[in-house]
Amino acid sequence: MIERKLETATFAGGCFWCTEAVFQRIKGVQKVWSGFTGGTIKNPAYREIITGRTRHAEAVQIRFNPEEIDFRELLLIFFGTHDPTTLNRQQNDVGTQYRSAVFYHSQAQKQIALEVIRALEEEGVFENKIVTEVTEASNFYIAEEEHQEYYNLHRQQAYCQYIIDPKIEKLKNGFADKLK
Repeated sequence: MIERKLETATFAGGCFWCTEAVFQRIKGVQKVWSGFTGGTIKNPAYREIITGRTRHAEAVQIRFNPEEIDFRELLLIFFGTHDPTTLNRQQNDVGTQYRSAVFYHSQAQKQIALEVIRALEEEGVFENKIVTEVTEASNFYIAEEEHQEYYNLHRQQAYCQYIIDPKIEKLKNGFADKLK
């Protein structure tokens, strides 16, 4: 049996529950972890992240098969399912921990991210300027167990219905051909 070479992508698009729910539904995505990256302390806990003082972002780390979906396609889904034009904010979540960011794992990923942002800007896809940061990936800390699979386990909660469900609908409408 031939072993597939999986790659890693790391995105921050506001609340990690939302971003996790989106990417779990994509063909070629093998695993998604909710966690934290881009900050200044080691092994942060959620209670520290939400203060905004650690500089970590709520993020997801994705293991994907590039033969099924490539990094550029993941980026288009990422940009199509959150607002990359609001600085340190996604809907009611406010603070640097909710910033929009691509944490690249190679120079190729960095180049592709910058190209995608440039193309979206040139096409005028968003009314406002994209403020997503493109930063080299650093340590990724997996969040506590209660934050994993959050949407799948808690769909009846108000947050899931009012905040995450519309993102899933956006995903279904804009990227139906990419769904599992």
